[in-house]
Amino acid sequence: MNRFALLSLYRSLVRHKLYAALNIGGLAVGIAVFLILGLYVRFETGYEKWLPDYDKTYIVRTTWTLPDSPANGTYAWTMGGLLDQMREDFPGVVGTRINGGGNAGTILTEGRATQVDAAQVDANFLQVMPLPLVAGDAATALAQPGNAAIDEKTARAYFGDRDPIGQTLVLSMDKVRTYRVAAVFRDLPKNSDFKLSVLVPITRDMASENWYHWGSTSLQTFLRFDTPAAARGFAAKLTAFVDRRGKELADIGEKPSQTQQLNLLPLADLHLEPAGVNTSSARMTVATLGLVGLLTLLIAVVNYINLATARAGLRAREVAMRKVLGADRGTLVRQFLGEAVLTVAIAALGGLILAELGLPLVNAAGGLSLTMPYAVVVPALVVLAVVVGVLAGVYPAILLSRFPAAAVLASARSPGGGRAGTRIREALVIGQFGLAIAFMIGTAVLVAQTRHIRVSDVGFQRDALIVLQSTADSAVPKDRLPSILTAIRALPQVRDVTVSNAAAGGSGEDNSDNMPLPGVAGPGPSLKWVLVSPRFFETHGTRLLAGRWFDEAHGEDDTAGRDQAKGFNIVVNRRALPTLRFASPEDAVGKTIGGQRPRTIIGVVDDMRFDTPRVPLPPTYYIYYRQPEKIGTSMTTIRTTGDPRAAMQAVQALWLRMMPQVPFNAKTADQRLIDFYEADDRATRLFGIGAGLAVLIGCVGLWGLASFNTARRTREIGIRKTLGASSSDIVKLLVGQFLRPVLIANLVAWPLAFFAMRTWLAGFEDAIALSPLFFIGASVVAVAVAVLTVLGQSLRASRAAPAWALRHD
Repeated sequence: MNRFALLSLYRSLVRHKLYAALNIGGLAVGIAVFLILGLYVRFETGYEKWLPDYDKTYIVRTTWTLPDSPANGTYAWTMGGLLDQMREDFPGVVGTRINGGGNAGTILTEGRATQVDAAQVDANFLQVMPLPLVAGDAATALAQPGNAAIDEKTARAYFGDRDPIGQTLVLSMDKVRTYRVAAVFRDLPKNSDFKLSVLVPITRDMASENWYHWGSTSLQTFLRFDTPAAARGFAAKLTAFVDRRGKELADIGEKPSQTQQLNLLPLADLHLEPAGVNTSSARMTVATLGLVGLLTLLIAVVNYINLATARAGLRAREVAMRKVLGADRGTLVRQFLGEAVLTVAIAALGGLILAELGLPLVNAAGGLSLTMPYAVVVPALVVLAVVVGVLAGVYPAILLSRFPAAAVLASARSPGGGRAGTRIREALVIGQFGLAIAFMIGTAVLVAQTRHIRVSDVGFQRDALIVLQSTADSAVPKDRLPSILTAIRALPQVRDVTVSNAAAGGSGEDNSDNMPLPGVAGPGPSLKWVLVSPRFFETHGTRLLAGRWFDEAHGEDDTAGRDQAKGFNIVVNRRALPTLRFASPEDAVGKTIGGQRPRTIIGVVDDMRFDTPRVPLPPTYYIYYRQPEKIGTSMTTIRTTGDPRAAMQAVQALWLRMMPQVPFNAKTADQRLIDFYEADDRATRLFGIGAGLAVLIGCVGLWGLASFNTARRTREIGIRKTLGASSSDIVKLLVGQFLRPVLIANLVAWPLAFFAMRTWLAGFEDAIALSPLFFIGASVVAVAVAVLTVLGQSLRASRAAPAWALRHD
């Protein structure tokens, strides 16, 4: 473009300020939404990509395929000694393990205990997983059993400005040990699933009794391969490896690989990969929000094309004069394409500014920590300006350049594209509002579903419940647990206390076994089992459907130390009834199941949801231990009276008096359950922001088209009024013209939104119905917004005096 073309663009923008503001502003908002949601997608898909050679690292996953088992699915955990056996069978394999992480350890200093993200790892961990080191040597840092590697944050917290190398830390994981700091690594970025602040070597005495037990899963195992082909070749050998090593997984004559399989997953894919029976909700959420960003940008581009083609006729005489003065069609196309690219570049700059201004609000709304990486964003915006400018400007450029000079100069009015141009603009409005209506439907469904799962019945009274996880810490002596519980129960703010190996919020153990049924061949269906202590159901406020609770009066209720071959009593949940082939709760009470380990059902309770609403509730039975200290993972649940905050403070003060060496870790049940809803809430907020701005862009474009169309039909309106048309007739005519494509847009929006929302809702076991009200409501809102958008222009045109309108050009 030469300076005359640039001057022409400047004059066009200055002369038509409203058009310029609508066109550039709409594009800027679309680009800002695209940038922000693009940053979110980049953040979510960038997990572990900060790690050097991340593409050579794979995690070993365990897949269970048990008959009717709630534990079926794929998990990123393996048997503790799996890597040892792999090294024996496959010499030269390179791998490492992580046992712990995420508040798994406690640092003891001056009588105070502080939870840290501690993990036990293999001596070669820093070589297989080359965390960026600030001090120390990766090859030797974890070579000695008494060495430790810590992150910068931990080094500052415990050693201040002193050199941390050579300093000592007292760490409690499975037991209390003193370690010497041998390396310091950089703090891990936020887009990492690794929760690692302190690393210590795994030693033989740390191995549990199930270290080499096939069927157990206790840690994460990572392997390193030079090429993807080498990884695929190794993965192909894993089925034979399971059959050879995992004999205890299957009965005689059966293959262990029919029950359990091992597979490899690239490390960078782990964050978005669903675990167990979870759906791929995280991947779907990221893809959906990325699509929202793209579609919002598309709406902005469509908006640009609509306004540009609508107002193209205003420059027809300019085009004609240029042709008379010798400009050919190619020159004109290049000029108008250049103008489009420059316009998009201005909009891109505005979008970058809006995105930077909006990031703090989006971070607050979505609980994120997104930042603008200019080294990536600026080149991307340059490419975006060229691509979008060409895509958005090619049709207006061709339309403008084809105007015949003689016909334009001889005409009394500028051409507007005729019926073909009108149809194209209507089609673009239909597509634009079709996407906008689909966004509104999606937002309404997301908001309704997230609210539904927050208030839905979880099978117990979650108000005034506190879950004390500290009692499950290995540093708490089992013989101290009864006195701790007695002291908690004596607090005036406490009504009831119980212990179990599972609690609201999903912490604890996850165990299942097969339940042989009378008269039915085979091992029977798989049920989850939970260990509970006295007053478990009463503390939770669970509904008893039939039978009775566990109690002290029935000695056979207590299973601890009992010969299970002689039988014991259990309580089952509602979900277990069809699995165990009972028609009703009353039908189940008194029945004995379990084969060689007879279990008599004494009660049926309502389903209790302790875990995420995206996972189907498993059929479950409860086993009673009269002495809570005999429960392995002792999660304590407390029913409070009055204000839970006062009760929390009282329990914390008591804990610090009785067990100061163990960190206090407690939350209300509501707080723990909210963690499961946070990801969906964040997605809903981001989706709503994107959808709202997409609708706004559509409205801006519609307003611009209405303004242009009304101005072009001013003389027609004067003639109609002269012939007797009323102001209301004129308003109906003009509003109806734009209402038609908005109504047709529902044919695009409804199927699109229906299939998208049905797919998303399939990820929830307790999902709302996809009511027609969502679709009708969004359509009504869209029609109302469209009417209000064009109504002002229509009313102004309808009130114009016929004499003035007839003189208008």
